Amino acid sequence: MTQAPPKLITFEEFIDWLPESGVRYELHNGNIIEMAQPVGEHEEVTGFLGIEIPFEIKRLGLPYSIPNKVIVKPPQKDTGYFPDILVLNRANLINEPLWKKESTLTSAASIPLIIEVVSTNWRDDYHFKYADYEEIGIPEYWIIDYAALGGRNFIGNPKQPTISVCNLVDGEYRITKFQNDEQIVSQTFPDLQLTANQIFQAGAV
Repeated sequence: MTQAPPKLITFEEFIDWLPESGVRYELHNGNIIEMAQPVGEHEEVTGFLGIEIPFEIKRLGLPYSIPNKVIVKPPQKDTGYFPDILVLNRANLINEPLWKKESTLTSAASIPLIIEVVSTNWRDDYHFKYADYEEIGIPEYWIIDYAALGGRNFIGNPKQPTISVCNLVDGEYRITKFQNDEQIVSQTFPDLQLTANQIFQAGAV
């Protein structure tokens, strides 16, 4: 078992230390964070979108792909995130100095859309990643809270499953929330025909 270093480390040290397989880790402001193993419903949601979104990419003939394991690094921070789903603009990879050796993205121009599916560590998605993705300038960020785990100020009272679509406007995210049978509105994929419930029920038997 790989042991995490006991002290704050730099992003470069994290990349050198990062195990190639097994437990997943992220770096949050110099602290190595062990990520919990996702539950089945979480993986059903990511798997469902991992089919629907590439279909739309192919239909539109865009130079996009959805890579399996990519690190997103905010500027001037010893932080590295592994998003649940990241839409990669391959046309901008020439401007990514860390891509070839470290599979790391630092430019908003490389990331038209990023998606996090909420787990028990929901504060990471609603607070830390929200702020960092906004700072990077990622145009569109979805927070998919299929199990209604987030705080009531994010998903309502009483809590209910919610998809928060954050669009960057004048350097700040504006949030639109989708629930039940409301159709998702995406600036990256404006013709995407999906409702919130279709995504939430991806794991339904």
